[in-house]
Amino acid sequence: MAQGSGLTRGDRNRNRKIAGLREVVRPGRAVLAVDLGEDKQVAVVVDHDGRVLGRKVARAKAHQLGGLLGWAAGAAGKAGLDGLVVACEPTGHRWKALMGLADGAGHGFCCVQPLAVSRAREGDDYTRDKTDHRDAYLIGRLVIRLDCYLPERADEKWARLRHLAARRAGLARDVVACLQQAADLLGCAWPAPLSACKRPLESVTWLAGMTVITSRCCGDPRRVRKMGYEKFLAAVRRELPRWGGARAFHAIVRALWEALASEGGVAAQRPGALERLRLLLEDWRDLRGRLADAGERMTAALEDLGLAGLVASIPGVSVLTGALILAECGDPRRFASARALVKHAGLNPSERTSATINGQSRVSRRGRPALRAAAWRAAWGAMPHNAVLAARHARLTGRDKRALADGQARTACAATLLRWIWAVTTTGRPWDAAIASGQATARPATAAAA
Repeated sequence: MAQGSGLTRGDRNRNRKIAGLREVVRPGRAVLAVDLGEDKQVAVVVDHDGRVLGRKVARAKAHQLGGLLGWAAGAAGKAGLDGLVVACEPTGHRWKALMGLADGAGHGFCCVQPLAVSRAREGDDYTRDKTDHRDAYLIGRLVIRLDCYLPERADEKWARLRHLAARRAGLARDVVACLQQAADLLGCAWPAPLSACKRPLESVTWLAGMTVITSRCCGDPRRVRKMGYEKFLAAVRRELPRWGGARAFHAIVRALWEALASEGGVAAQRPGALERLRLLLEDWRDLRGRLADAGERMTAALEDLGLAGLVASIPGVSVLTGALILAECGDPRRFASARALVKHAGLNPSERTSATINGQSRVSRRGRPALRAAAWRAAWGAMPHNAVLAARHARLTGRDKRALADGQARTACAATLLRWIWAVTTTGRPWDAAIASGQATARPATAAAA
């Protein structure tokens, strides 16, 4: 016998999503489906029975398609339809330009996932044939079936935060590339300095010392020993502030001094490698400064949104860490629940059940990779400073039945961290350890947080 309303939480969320889509994709509107390209746009207008009302190829950029929208509206009017819905795949930046044109003209707008188009292409006639005209029609047909979604419309502040995050991510990749190049160069030409400390490429004393050596050795590190240890130490101390350091570690400086007499490595490669390393260190120092500037700008952007204090209330999560996560997910208030945000990141477990069979659950990895990576890194940094998160990790790895491995437990903690961020930003209340640990129940959200 059925009990309750018969609707699950997933049913209710799905019904709300369908209602929101139906407000845009109304039966009285035609669908303009556009297969976007750089200079060639293929468009098709279809009605809600899938009949093609018109086709057109526009040789123009995405931001120049105002005339195409006017032509499609005319085709819809001739067919007795009173509106237009513009649809496309989220291709690069072009879909944003098309969305702006559709909004400006008063049309509806939605997007179709490229994966859905790919599968529809194969399911259409069981082939993998691909043409722009066919893809445009498949986009329109998916929209008619409501196999689409309403994209995020970020305001200026949220858009700025995401752009800053993209810049910082690029700078971070360049910094890592410098680290790898420096290690490779020294490993080939002169490996002795790599043994000067445990993590040489993360030590400002080591970096300052190598800057002094490469700028004075002229390809032969033994020449620097002629200046004497005291002068070498003084030169390292003068260089240290340029790397953000305040005090030189004598053990590292002494180890570098001893490495100057080493003959290891490929001698023929040493002069060129050390010259290249000197230039690389200059680039590296410049990148570190720009990376710090990007972080400061992101912090200021999050403070401008009024969320910096809420995110920083979670122990172990800095304002910059919160900015990195929020830049990737956008405004958390657009998600109906914390679970939806976790699913957007691809950190939700994918179920494998049928009748009495329970398959092995794995992380879906179907969401936004950059958001997943940001949450994963944040969980690693927060674990030593957040007792609730550490207790969850210990519980998941130490239970008697179905204990998780360390990596699996940290993935679950990353998902937990996203739920906390969704909670504090949507309710407008700081993080509460009692609520986070399940020892207390959260109070109803305030009207201001709606």
